[in-house]
Amino acid sequence: MGARPGRKPVRLDPAAGPVAALAYRLWELKAEAGDPSYAEMSTRMGAAASKSSLAAAARGQVLPTWETTWEFVRVLAVDRLKQDAAEARREWRAHWERAASAARSETTEDRTGHDQTYAGHIGTEVRTAEHLERRARPLLARRPAVIAVIATAGAALFAWLAPLSGKDAPTASATPARAASPYDDSAFEQDVTHPDGTVVKTGTEFTKIWRIRNTGTIPWRGRYLTRLNDTPCRAPKRVEIRVVQPGEPVDIAVRVRASGSPGRCKIYWKMTDETGTQLLSSKKPIFLDVVVG
Repeated sequence: MGARPGRKPVRLDPAAGPVAALAYRLWELKAEAGDPSYAEMSTRMGAAASKSSLAAAARGQVLPTWETTWEFVRVLAVDRLKQDAAEARREWRAHWERAASAARSETTEDRTGHDQTYAGHIGTEVRTAEHLERRARPLLARRPAVIAVIATAGAALFAWLAPLSGKDAPTASATPARAASPYDDSAFEQDVTHPDGTVVKTGTEFTKIWRIRNTGTIPWRGRYLTRLNDTPCRAPKRVEIRVVQPGEPVDIAVRVRASGSPGRCKIYWKMTDETGTQLLSSKKPIFLDVVVG
């Protein structure tokens, strides 16, 4: 999984444990879907997860979150292999919950003194948040005492050095704090109309509205929502975004005509400037996903 060129990937053993079994199923699904790269899954195929998170999910060392697991499955099983979305979600949710339950059970056994951990295909311990928290407790319990000792020693050292310097205690610096550098950022808030999976009639027109928020410090001016792909559904190439101040939300509406025949319509959009240059490159595209029937 994710091996460098010239090296054969390590094939997972599904009998090694529940997390390895889940990763093995993901690995098989990826092969069945044509073995796209994780970068391709995260960008062109529209998975709402980073390529490193997708790669880790199929590596079998750590249990992925359900959100990452579903994005892995959605773009391959549903989008590429055209499996039923509801059925695929039920099946893979059951696989994930079995792995999560087993991981929790192993952590409980470790707490009672059995010290049993699940190892993945390269023998790496599954580390849950609960396991890490337990290991940190002794250090956290000692932290107040450690801080008190350090504070006392620091005060004594200052009291000894102050007379030698011939100066009073230092005062706060008069240098003003440097302002933080401006930055550009956004956050998707909701589908105002036509959430994913909405059924629309063939040949009809409808308006898709997303709500996003300017979470950066730069006002948005001269920006557009630009379509990235073509589908049987028809939509404008780009839609202008009004001026949006930092911290302010904006509703962006796109008029869409459904295709003349039944099928699925999924269109991806990215924020650009007026020249078409993509902005906020680290952000996933937003998309319209409806069923024409």
